[in-house]
Amino acid sequence: MKLISYVALNMAMVTPAFAQDTVMFDPDIVHEAKDGVVRLYGAGGPHTALQKVADLWQEQTGGAVAITFGPEPKWSQQAQADADIIWGTSEQSMTAFLETYKSFSSDQVMPIYLRPAIIAVKAGNPKSITGFDDLLAEGIKVVVTEGAGVGNTSGTGVWEDVAGRTGSLSDVVGLRKNIVAFEHGSGAGFKAFTDLDADAWITWPDWTSRNPEKIEAVAFSPDRAIWRDLNVALAPDADPEAQAFLNFLVTDEAQSLMKTEGWTR
Repeated sequence: MKLISYVALNMAMVTPAFAQDTVMFDPDIVHEAKDGVVRLYGAGGPHTALQKVADLWQEQTGGAVAITFGPEPKWSQQAQADADIIWGTSEQSMTAFLETYKSFSSDQVMPIYLRPAIIAVKAGNPKSITGFDDLLAEGIKVVVTEGAGVGNTSGTGVWEDVAGRTGSLSDVVGLRKNIVAFEHGSGAGFKAFTDLDADAWITWPDWTSRNPEKIEAVAFSPDRAIWRDLNVALAPDADPEAQAFLNFLVTDEAQSLMKTEGWTR
């Protein structure tokens, strides 16, 4: 069996000021994907669930999968050169990717999983936060993830969607007053949550499932629920095994593994 190449790119400890900053298409890079390895690139978060699926697929087939993740500037040039698959952590983030990775096109994008936004709180939930209304309380410190027009992140606009979900402007005003950090990526958001001793972080369930010793998840009520998808795009010149891996990624076996980190179909 071929060994996995698993590239950890400073997922949770990236410098907040520079995480996920916008990158550009480089016309001098020639895309050549066929090298016998299925190479996936995307933002940190889904990578651990994807790796679980890749491990099983490699065990069953003997194929090789390399998953590279983290802030986009860390892997962008390499992905422009050899990506078989790119994954997006929301539709808006994939749309932004397509501006840079010209070997891929919108008609190749396939949404494959969904997950809901959640409130991450400190382990033990010392502030007894049970839902959105608690985020409006005096003195509550909230961290959100926000591309701010310069970063590509799944969290862009999510806090506003949650706050404005019921049509109450005062909810948007109230939440905004309590936001202590707008971070350009989920890794930076996690770091800010810790560094600023915040009480809540609007994020995704995969982060709490991977860090139970530090944070736990509080669900939004159905009237506040916001979902974003995990989507993939396959390069036209991808290794032949890449399509086989994508097919496996939505099998019942794969769904069971993805569900451990909050991803559902």
